[in-house]
Amino acid sequence: MTMEQFAPLMFAGLIVVLLIGFPVAFSLAAYGLLCGFIAIEAGWFPPEFMSALPLNVFGILSNDLLLAIPFFTLMGAVLEKCGLAEDMLDSMGQLFGPVRGGLGYSVIIVGFVLGAITGTVAGQVIAMAMISLPVMMRYRYDLRYSTGVLAASGTITQLVPPSLVLIVMADQLGRPVGDMYKGAWGPAILQVLLFAAYTFVLSRLRPAAVPGVPKEARTLSGRALWIKCLRGIVPSAVLIFAVLGSMGGLPGLDHAIATPTEAGAMGAVGAFLLAALHRRLSWPLLRDALAGTMRITAMVVFILIGSRVFSLVFQGVDGGKWVEHMLSGLPGGQIGFLIAVNVFIFFLAFFLDFFEIAFIILPLLAPVADKLGIDLVWFGVLLCVNMQTSFMHPPFGFALFYLRGIADSLFKSGTLPRPVPSRDIYLGALPWVMLQLLLVVIVIFVPETVTVFLDKEEKIDLDKVRIEMPVDPSDTAASEPDLDELFRDRPPAADPAASAP
Repeated sequence: MTMEQFAPLMFAGLIVVLLIGFPVAFSLAAYGLLCGFIAIEAGWFPPEFMSALPLNVFGILSNDLLLAIPFFTLMGAVLEKCGLAEDMLDSMGQLFGPVRGGLGYSVIIVGFVLGAITGTVAGQVIAMAMISLPVMMRYRYDLRYSTGVLAASGTITQLVPPSLVLIVMADQLGRPVGDMYKGAWGPAILQVLLFAAYTFVLSRLRPAAVPGVPKEARTLSGRALWIKCLRGIVPSAVLIFAVLGSMGGLPGLDHAIATPTEAGAMGAVGAFLLAALHRRLSWPLLRDALAGTMRITAMVVFILIGSRVFSLVFQGVDGGKWVEHMLSGLPGGQIGFLIAVNVFIFFLAFFLDFFEIAFIILPLLAPVADKLGIDLVWFGVLLCVNMQTSFMHPPFGFALFYLRGIADSLFKSGTLPRPVPSRDIYLGALPWVMLQLLLVVIVIFVPETVTVFLDKEEKIDLDKVRIEMPVDPSDTAASEPDLDELFRDRPPAADPAASAP
């Protein structure tokens, strides 16, 4: 076996190892070390090559950008448990309820707002399902639509800033987090509009599937209802603008006054203030939030260490060159590369988590995209849009698992009048997965959906560049020679006529 043959076999073995089901961080590190020993025995690189591994691991742990992950995770965990979702869903449900599909609109809007301040799919899907699913079933909403909109609105979290996925993408692509956030706003807003448009069309084609809530079912109206809506939205909006605005992650802001880590710390403090405002701040809430933050942060760090072990060995056997030659030779240039990569990521997301894809696959794809002239911020946002579907894939989508579990719990407690079949959950997810894939196609062929909010790059024409040296007016006289002074002491020139014989 040659080194050129070992790289594709190593990549194929990676897919097999990831599908075994053992924790990815440890299986990935063990597989990378095993391939490293094989490569050393075959003489493809010396043992000293592996001495770079401790330095790589230390570089991961000393990365200041990754410090933002525990802060944003803590912010989301606190807001997830402080009752903000319940208050917003109740007020929005009463505001939009009388309209056909109104409960669906309220779930989509609240999912978008919560996604911008929490960043956790699991908590968002569970919280909204516990509140909205019984109400939707009570007013005879179509069960497949109900489960689909609840799962899909939870996955918006992965795209709406300050998403943890975008932070990881920025780190792996070497781009500012603020630029990734600005680029994600366009697809995030477009995703909400697509979901709302689907609800609107369904309400016209099948009115019985998304009926309006009777007005007599509303407990609030008029000024009291608007006050309750604003009480949930305004503090959340202030927190979003404070966190994202300070790090330059909002459209129209050219400068950042805080790093992502500092903005995350400020967001965590703001989450505690919001929890106190809702009178939900307590020691049990704090303990649960810190425990959840610790679990997610440890998972991210260990996956990153395992992926670095694999990446070091894979690059040592020229795996990066193999991937580059394979992908850069695809027909169709940039479009062919983007279609192939997105199809690959879509099917890979059936089995892998978005963190695993970002840490393992993205470092292999980014150099090829850069050489093809693809903007890496746009490329990262595009893959983030694609990886949304990893939570919605039947039958492996985690959002569907969360929904399945909470539906069973609600039925056993008597909150739901009848059980929710798994078939309805899976079939209900399909239209929303198609809408997410439609967004992928739109972003590929209309890149302005991402770049519209990015800072415009200034182009300089080198042929028109002029360099002018400043001149001090006080030195003008000294810099110009005085002709009278030069010729004052010089003897007069001889007259040729006088010297002629």
